[in-house]
Amino acid sequence: MSIEKPQHSLENPWTTLESTPIYSNPWISVREEQVINPGGGRGIYGVVSMKNKAIGIIPIDDEGNTWLVGQYRYTVNEYSWEIPMGGGPIGIDPLESAKRELKEETGFTAAEWTNIGRIHTSNSVTDEEGFIFLAEDLTAGETEFEETEDLKIWKLPLHEAVRMAMDSEITDAISIAGLLKAEKILLTRRPK
Repeated sequence: MSIEKPQHSLENPWTTLESTPIYSNPWISVREEQVINPGGGRGIYGVVSMKNKAIGIIPIDDEGNTWLVGQYRYTVNEYSWEIPMGGGPIGIDPLESAKRELKEETGFTAAEWTNIGRIHTSNSVTDEEGFIFLAEDLTAGETEFEETEDLKIWKLPLHEAVRMAMDSEITDAISIAGLLKAEKILLTRRPK
């Protein structure tokens, strides 16, 4: 087996024959597309388009602690511990949205921000694009929960949050990606 990266064409091998809007609300739209797939066969493809960017934040204090936000997630019918996150309007700098979300959900502001990743959350069904930020040099303040939010906030060591991600106690994709990337980045900063 080769360890070299395989070459691929940057051209789209799919052909869209027809696109039909199915549903829309303030957060998402759904469309069904008649397509010719890369193998030449005809089929349908359902696409969920998000009307915001996904924004995730890993706040880290000087002792290596982070904060998770807990809430009941209607779509999966489960309680979920996650990094602070939310939606950022398309066309607005994701960092500005990250600053707003951190303040709303934890009360914190941060003096130091690092963009640690761009992700697609489930690229087989949605075009959702996400951005993950590391927030440091924190200053505490008051939360500003949205009307629909019933959140619990939990301070814990970053390594414990990473363990939860590794043990599937945290299942949210943005949280898992963010926590693992944050840990790796912070480990590379330590003096040898």
